[in-house]
Amino acid sequence: MGNRGMEDLIPLINKLQDAFSSIGQSCNLDLPQIAVVGGQSAGKSSVLENFVGRDFLPRGSGIVTRRPLILQLVNSKAEYAEFLHCKGRKFVDFDEVRQEIEAETERLTGSNKGISPIPINLRVYSPNVLNLTLIDLPGMTKVAVGDQPHDIEHQIRDMLLQFITKESCLILAVTPANTDLANSDALKIAKEVDPQGLRTIGVITKLDLMDEGTDARDILENKLLPLRRGYIGVVNRSQKDIDGKKDIRAALAAERKFFLSHPGYRHIAERMGTPHLQKTLNQQLTNHIRDTLPGLRSKLQSQLLSLEKEVEEYKNFRPDDPARKTKALLQMVQQFGVDFEKCIEGSGDQVDTSNLSGGAKINRIFHERFPFELVKMEFDEKELRKEISYAIKNIHGVRTGLFTPDLAFEAIVKKQIIKLKDPCLKCVDLVVTELVALIRKCTEKLGSYPLLKEETERIVTTYVREREGKTKDQVLLLIDIELSYINTNHEDFIGFANAQQRTAANATKKRVMPNQVIRRGWLTINISIMKGGSKDYWFVLTAESLSWYKDEEEKEKKYMLPLDNLKLRDVEKGFMSSKHVFAIFNTEQRNVYKDLRQIELACDTQEDVDSWKASFLRAGVYPEKDQPDSEETINSSDTVSMDPQLERQVETIRNLVDSYIGIANKSIRDLMPKTIMHLMINSAKDFIHSELLAYLYSAGDQGSMMEESAEQAQRRDEMLRMYHALKEALVLIGDISTTTVSVPVPPPVDDNWIAKDPSPPPASRPTAATAPPPGRPPAAFGAPPVPSRPGDPTPGAVPLVPSRPARVPPALPPGIPRRPPHRPTVIRPSEPSLLD
Repeated sequence: MGNRGMEDLIPLINKLQDAFSSIGQSCNLDLPQIAVVGGQSAGKSSVLENFVGRDFLPRGSGIVTRRPLILQLVNSKAEYAEFLHCKGRKFVDFDEVRQEIEAETERLTGSNKGISPIPINLRVYSPNVLNLTLIDLPGMTKVAVGDQPHDIEHQIRDMLLQFITKESCLILAVTPANTDLANSDALKIAKEVDPQGLRTIGVITKLDLMDEGTDARDILENKLLPLRRGYIGVVNRSQKDIDGKKDIRAALAAERKFFLSHPGYRHIAERMGTPHLQKTLNQQLTNHIRDTLPGLRSKLQSQLLSLEKEVEEYKNFRPDDPARKTKALLQMVQQFGVDFEKCIEGSGDQVDTSNLSGGAKINRIFHERFPFELVKMEFDEKELRKEISYAIKNIHGVRTGLFTPDLAFEAIVKKQIIKLKDPCLKCVDLVVTELVALIRKCTEKLGSYPLLKEETERIVTTYVREREGKTKDQVLLLIDIELSYINTNHEDFIGFANAQQRTAANATKKRVMPNQVIRRGWLTINISIMKGGSKDYWFVLTAESLSWYKDEEEKEKKYMLPLDNLKLRDVEKGFMSSKHVFAIFNTEQRNVYKDLRQIELACDTQEDVDSWKASFLRAGVYPEKDQPDSEETINSSDTVSMDPQLERQVETIRNLVDSYIGIANKSIRDLMPKTIMHLMINSAKDFIHSELLAYLYSAGDQGSMMEESAEQAQRRDEMLRMYHALKEALVLIGDISTTTVSVPVPPPVDDNWIAKDPSPPPASRPTAATAPPPGRPPAAFGAPPVPSRPGDPTPGAVPLVPSRPARVPPALPPGIPRRPPHRPTVIRPSEPSLLD
């Protein structure tokens, strides 16, 4: 069988399989195993029960095996079973094993013949077994029953292929002797994934149920319908035996007696039966493991390296050690502070390349969202001019004013400055939301200690909320400071003389900028299907125009749109659309692009929309203002005087207000990020580094706070178990001799018969119950076919053959021709006899 090291490797591979499955990681090692495939009621489960020597698998008609069963047989002095999903429980009564398999199957698949690809892991320890790992798969079927889906055939086929496609998987193809072997579903699907036949072993069941006077000798001798690794015949218990609780040991004895006493099989009895099949599979699995050792060793080493760092902290781990708990608490708090600061300040390690987060998102709030909110409240010309005219008239009262009143300017400026409160407070809210999300993200690393994670998140979030109130108070104080004194001597203020000289056109004229590129990126133009449908283009925004190209090479320009008289407008997201949309339109009601009055531009996220809007603001394209109701428009046009002197005064104050609000906005835009950083973000960082630990100590018992979660304890145990299993496997593999005794792979045979789709008359199809004509073995691989002679049967029609002792063949059914007795036996040199 090979050296002892190789024998020990099979249970070790079972151990690796369990270690990977229980820890929830994907085992990419493709560990060697044997998959049992065949049609329904082919006897697959009976073969496995014979291996174990116990009744433990569900029985019944139709599809019984509805989930893959990974059966690991381990040679041991004691006899019991264990399930991977029932850790620590040993099943001594194998009736309970059957009930647990049925219950676990129905838990996922229901009670009405549904199937699931999720396997059940069962390990059986017994002195009567050899080390093997087998997978019992659902039987192949054609027709759906019960609540099975209509494509049940394809589902089962796909499930089988998941296992048998792997090169490390041996295929045990089970076929009953009383069916058409040439149409065996098990052999066909095995041929698809193993065309060379290196991994396929044939098993013929129900030999005792063949018609009297027939046998499967030539099939078992691998002469008829040959396989590279040949066939092994077994005799399972009948349904009557199972119902009568016939002992499997007695059944194995009866099987042995059957092969020794049957005249067609007695000469090959030593190579038939369940014990020989078990030994053969053990040998084949051992050889298969030996062949895959080089690749297995390299994969084990890579898995071990990936675990080294994580296992290092677990090696001398003692859960109840107070010193360990204190040290772990200090390390966790320190790591939390480092992670929080890295997220805020930015770091080169573990960079998120898919989304903005932490400090980058706060930076966008400071320099894109907040300026955009400020600009949205500006440049409402009609409303502003109306307010100025009312202020001038109310200050003059019943008199007609000759000069522009300063009080009107101050009243309007203060009213505009008060409007800054809302966007400033909104900015604080956005930053707080991002900080809370950041705290939650940073505490994820504390998941090993649920109470510590919960308490840390609560303490730091509460502190941030407290700082939020103080920050908002400070922001409102900044606004009040701006209101307390209108500094008309500011160096950037245009002054009264300059304001009179400006015209309305000059006041609203866009600041001249060099034609520099402000932004590039992909956007989707939403156009109706009738006009060509939505398309993605590469957009380039400059200070003077918006252009779009076919791609980022910017060679094929599709259109260039000047920015004069353009404004932005929000558009609601479509019902079926996942993208966020905004629009560009012309304030003079002109077409913007072709015959479109506005262009709808779509982005993947709202953040992209906000970023593009901020870029348009830099180019001087501002958002649309809400239009007043028609009645208000009429009233305002009636109340605003057309007096030229009043118009000049309104224009003068309008220019002064515009200049001073620009100064106030510039000041607020500069002070808001500084205020938030100082009072909230930097303060939170200082709190985490200097005070968080004290708050945690005062929050409760540190012992209970540092209790591990059950999941973490289990994960640590599984990680260590897998780590030691990997090390043990590598040591064992290193000790294995490369000269392990093994059986060489048999030579190739002509198994093209599997791929054929023969359609002879039903009475003459080759079955396992039939044999070839005496003296005509099938062609071996590469041998020429035997030429047909007059009187030969129809190709594919194989006459039934009597039992070997009978010298005179019995009467054949009508239509089956008898071979002439004088025909000589043909034996080709390329096909050695099994009797040699």
